[in-house]
Amino acid sequence: MKTFSAPIVVIGINPCVVVPDTILKKLMEDAGKAKGPIPVRGTLNGKKFKQTVVKYSGAWRLYLNTPMRQGAGIDTGDTARIRIEFDRVPRAVPMHPRLALALRRNRRASAAFRRLPPYRRKEILRYLNALRTADAVSRTIKRVLRHLK
Repeated sequence: MKTFSAPIVVIGINPCVVVPDTILKKLMEDAGKAKGPIPVRGTLNGKKFKQTVVKYSGAWRLYLNTPMRQGAGIDTGDTARIRIEFDRVPRAVPMHPRLALALRRNRRASAAFRRLPPYRRKEILRYLNALRTADAVSRTIKRVLRHLK
C-alpha cells in the first residue's frame, strides 16, 4: 500500500486529490492498464474507503465523496493523508433476476442492453437492485425495456 498527502481541491463541484505520478505508476502496473478507471481501496486519514481513480482534464484524480470526507473529518482545503492500493476484488453488479428474464424474452432489448456503455448498464442494475418492492421493480423494468426498444 502506498501513502501520500495532498490538498483537497474542487474540480467543478467535486472534491478530489491529484494522485502523484509515482503512486499512479504503481496502480497502473498492478491494474495492468494505463487508461480507464482504476478501482482502489485504502484509508483517508485512517478511515477505510473503496473508490476509483479516474483521469479527467489530463490529471489522474481520486474523488472524495461526502461520506468519505465526513468519515475522515476533513473537507476541501484540508490536506488528506491517503494510503492506497489497487483493489483486485471485482466490482460487478449482479443482474437482477427479473431483468434477466425480461431480456431473455426480448432479443432486441437484450442486444440494446449489451450495447450500452458499462457504466450505464451498472447504473441500471444498481438502481434495480436497490428497489424495495416487487411493484417498483416491475414498473422500472417496463421503463427500461421501453427505453431499450
